[in-house]
Amino acid sequence: MVSPQGPPRARPTDMTTPGPLLPPYGVVVGVLLHLVVYLVTVLYRDDNKIKKQDAPALCDLHCCKDGPVRNGLIGQKPPSISPERLKDFGEEDYLNGDVKTWEMKIVNHNEELLRDALSRIPQSSSRTSLSSCNKLIRFEDISAAAFKIQCGVQKTPCMYSRLSKQYGMDIYLKKEFLQYTGSVKERGVLYLLTSLPQDQQRKGVIVASDSNFSMAVAYHASELRIPVFVIMSTSTSPARVKMCREYGAMVISYGTTAKDSQTHARRLAQENGYLYLEEEDSAVYLSGLGTVGLEVYEQVPKLDAVIFPAGGHCGLLAGSAAALKHLNPHISVIGVESDSFPVLQQSLKAGHPIEDQACSNHDFYGDVSGLCFGSNSLQLTGNLVDKVVAVREEDILISMLRLLEYERATVDADGAIGLAALVAGKLPELKGKRVAIVICSGNLELHLLQQCIARALTLDNRVCRFSLVLSDCPGDISKLLEILAREEARVLDIKQEQTFVTSELFTVEVTCTVETRDKTHTAQLRNTLLERYPTAAWTER
Repeated sequence: MVSPQGPPRARPTDMTTPGPLLPPYGVVVGVLLHLVVYLVTVLYRDDNKIKKQDAPALCDLHCCKDGPVRNGLIGQKPPSISPERLKDFGEEDYLNGDVKTWEMKIVNHNEELLRDALSRIPQSSSRTSLSSCNKLIRFEDISAAAFKIQCGVQKTPCMYSRLSKQYGMDIYLKKEFLQYTGSVKERGVLYLLTSLPQDQQRKGVIVASDSNFSMAVAYHASELRIPVFVIMSTSTSPARVKMCREYGAMVISYGTTAKDSQTHARRLAQENGYLYLEEEDSAVYLSGLGTVGLEVYEQVPKLDAVIFPAGGHCGLLAGSAAALKHLNPHISVIGVESDSFPVLQQSLKAGHPIEDQACSNHDFYGDVSGLCFGSNSLQLTGNLVDKVVAVREEDILISMLRLLEYERATVDADGAIGLAALVAGKLPELKGKRVAIVICSGNLELHLLQQCIARALTLDNRVCRFSLVLSDCPGDISKLLEILAREEARVLDIKQEQTFVTSELFTVEVTCTVETRDKTHTAQLRNTLLERYPTAAWTER
């Protein structure tokens, strides 16, 4: 019997296939994005850590806009020295407890680290032979230095001087005393410090003197955030110690002389990782100083001659001569030194630096009386400088007076010695020519300022003193004062002596100090007084 339901139907098959084993596409993209963000964050944090450990570049310090700008630099306060750096310091009483000194351990890597900074300048020792010194500084090195320090030092003006008519030539004064520390040494020091390796910049530097070089190191090292220590003798003037501390350096008083502090610094420098710096004629330092020659050539067209201070520290003369002679070999380069310390002339004559030349420790002379510090600058001077002249101390004082009167510039002996060559008449061949004079320094101690000006007025025949004997009668001194008023002489001081007079009884010896216009006026006053008082005696200067 056939079933009415018909043939059996096939079983329905399941049309759904099993899903893939991977997650959906959107989930994958989201995970990848989170991973990328995480990696970028990690890398950014590591990069920040590395940047914080590295010392900032020069232009980052000098040219950014965060904070007030001072002398082309950012007015950022250098970081204080951490207590860990002072762990080797020991406080001790010095001079019966009147002076506190700090002892520290510092290492000296000498010039090797400086020379490694400029690999293109081969140097093998701190004192290079005369035969290889021409390879140490090139015009390209000076140009590179000018580019690197342009944000850190002033481009000082080179202005036409009112003294031109008095000396019969066009005089232009390059006013390097307007640098922040008052000295041209800033140029070489800044290039020196920025050429140091970064690890050495983090460790710090040390100097041992109270010279313009040390002041420049103190200031620019602090601005570059390089720890800096300055060792000064206890005989250093308090004003210089205070100024150096204000620049940002740690000042340590040690020893009674500059030699004691230098010896102590070298001994300490052999025990730690600090770099001991002293003013030498390395290619780096000379290149920085040579940027003065570049600026003078740019600022004064059609120059005939440039006058520089010389002496033992002739790095400015040598470096600038290299730049000027490259740009125009016809420009005369002239150096001026003191005839009391003719270090450069004697060294050139001997063919090597004179090390046993006597020098003065008086604050007035400064770098004028320094020893010749290297054969490199000496060789450059011998090859490139046209003339070196020597001037007297009297000429230096009068040139200081001229700059104060005509240029309102208070400079020291090192800054005034270039003009002293014209005051002394040592360069008659420059009459009618265009001449630039580098005024390199203005760090004159206040206690010396009054002495120098008073002495210069006397040497210039503008302050004179005389004594005469008058009868001790009413009206005699008033008659003397009437003569002085008629001759337009200004009375600065007048004294009377009655007790210890060796002449007749009832007489008084009168001593007068007066100010006159010039030498002619002084001679006229002297003749007038001798006519009225034949026994008048003039005090020779």
